[in-house]
Amino acid sequence: MLTFAAAVFLLIVTPGPGVLSAAGVGAAYGFRPGLSYLTGLFLGSNMVTLAVITGLAAIVLSVPVVREVLMAASVAYLLYLAARIAFAGSRIAFIEARSAPGVGAGLLLQAINPKAYAVSTALITGFAFHPASLAIETGLKLVIINLIWVPIHLGWLWAGAALHRLNLPERTQRAINYGMALAMVGVVALAILSATGAVS
Repeated sequence: MLTFAAAVFLLIVTPGPGVLSAAGVGAAYGFRPGLSYLTGLFLGSNMVTLAVITGLAAIVLSVPVVREVLMAASVAYLLYLAARIAFAGSRIAFIEARSAPGVGAGLLLQAINPKAYAVSTALITGFAFHPASLAIETGLKLVIINLIWVPIHLGWLWAGAALHRLNLPERTQRAINYGMALAMVGVVALAILSATGAVS
């Protein structure tokens, strides 16, 4: 069980779309507005885990066209979120940059987030620690995952919000928002490279 908990921590704490976007939303909009987005991420994460447990994810993702559509949607949505973070507070007309992404945005991100499916699949199908009952083991895994998921994501949101609270000059805050957005674009690039087999 300790090995499983350590695996959960390491797989979740590493930068991915969820934690990076949480930090980005915190940096761009602050902690309280970011809690709504984080709630969506939490609900979406559990939705993905349940899809893995029931086998629905395996069925859906076994169709190559569906995988490609999900990857394209994921890339497009991550770029959209990166743009919202980069242009937070600006008056650019083509994007709603003045309000923080909400529950729906977090839910949607997790639904099309390749890392969420990969992590959930690795954690649910691996690291057996209760051979007497698969149901009990699965239930315990869900509890452990969430007990670790919540503080990690709150920590990333808080770290981003700490930058927001510094009330930095507009130019500095804009540079931070751009940096957060670029980090998310980097994740998008890695996802594309991984999907095309360019990185192992």
